[in-house]
Amino acid sequence: MKRILAFVLIGLASFAAQAADTGLAMVQQRVAKVAVLRGEFVQEKRVAGFKSPLRSQGRFVLARDRGVIWTTLKPFPSEVVVTRDRIYSVQRDGSRQVELDGSRQPALRGVNQMMLALVAGDLQGLAARFEAQATALPGQGWKLSLTPKSAALAKAFARIDLQGDRYVREARIVEASGDATVLDFSALAETPAQLSREEAARLD
Repeated sequence: MKRILAFVLIGLASFAAQAADTGLAMVQQRVAKVAVLRGEFVQEKRVAGFKSPLRSQGRFVLARDRGVIWTTLKPFPSEVVVTRDRIYSVQRDGSRQVELDGSRQPALRGVNQMMLALVAGDLQGLAARFEAQATALPGQGWKLSLTPKSAALAKAFARIDLQGDRYVREARIVEASGDATVLDFSALAETPAQLSREEAARLD
């Protein structure tokens, strides 16, 4: 679940909800509101007991109203897809392995809702689960720090820090254990503005 939450944070690159807080409103005004966003990522995870961080890289496609396709290219090819109803991984033979199905597991529906809030950039949904502190940076830059409100989330995450301008450029996830994951996003593009037939099929 921590691995999944780490990558769906890219959904915050497409804020859509109205924010009452002036700091969140500032971030909302600065971030691009796009239906489809594509880009590349580098992820580094520092784990206690390991001298060097675990590093992976790949590409992603975010469809704000549909979900995220997260494709890891190195060190090992893999793909995870988040849709409105479920989270699944794509096997080498093209088959799907469901990791979380909110429609069949009502107890996990709250987790799905949080995932969707992250994917859709739903600030109201996030505000219900996180204390948010926003800071304006020079130019169009900004920082956003999210601290879990619930004890359940706090058991997994200590803090989530985001930084960017028109897009989210960096996300840092600090786990309660002290392990930390840093995601750097690059080559961000709003075109093609529509999903391909294959991409749409993956998000069905």
